Amino acid sequence: MFTPQTYSIALLLMTLSMLCWGSWANTQKITRNWPFELYYFDYSLGLLACSLFIGLTLGQINPSSPESFFLNLRAASPRSLFLAFAGGAVFSVGNILIVAAISVAGMAVAFPIGAGLALVLGAGLNYVVSPAGNPVLIFSGIGLVCIAIVLDALAYRGISRGGPASGKGILLSFVGGIGAGLFYPLVAKSLAGPGHLQPYTVNVVFALGAAASALPMIYLLLRRPISGPPLELKDYGKGTWKVHAWGIAGGLICTSHQLHRPSP
Repeated sequence: MFTPQTYSIALLLMTLSMLCWGSWANTQKITRNWPFELYYFDYSLGLLACSLFIGLTLGQINPSSPESFFLNLRAASPRSLFLAFAGGAVFSVGNILIVAAISVAGMAVAFPIGAGLALVLGAGLNYVVSPAGNPVLIFSGIGLVCIAIVLDALAYRGISRGGPASGKGILLSFVGGIGAGLFYPLVAKSLAGPGHLQPYTVNVVFALGAAASALPMIYLLLRRPISGPPLELKDYGKGTWKVHAWGIAGGLICTSHQLHRPSP
């Protein structure tokens, strides 16, 4: 299994993680008028495909090591597997709502609020589960992010003059951010204790949980859309290969963020 051995490599991977985290949502905007519900189906496929590919390659660099993908998966405890799967399921519900908020309010509003709130919750809960680092710096940074979230929401309400769309977009962003932030402690616990998972293994189980919860959520939102007319699963076939490719690319980029994120 490949893991960074020096501080400079770890810092480079964290920088790449931030770039991926901040750019995957652009793929949803590139698809323009393609319904976000159908976009998320491709996104989930990309998420799962990328986690499997990297688990079977980088995770199998030393197949005889107990930390290798297959050996770790075989030795994993049911508790760790459940926590990683549940983390993916919780993340996907929140992430779908953030994508819905992007379709309603735009990325400049939905992403700072939703992703910012997820970062705040994730950092706070991670510190509670596994205290590490300087708490003054950590919680000072959390405070600044909270201020940015509030200012972003107020600016959007002012620009949109408090219309129904503004309220819906902000609400979806907040609820999605809460859901996307609650998965952190679940994944952190799956990476510790007896029979714990290794990073490449946890990402595959996480992606399976994300796909499992995405399917019923997508079906529900197709039947009862947040905006626009109801859709059916057969509408997925109306998309061009470029539209589907961008959705899969979004999942690939987001998985890269998860893989670069250092484990607790």
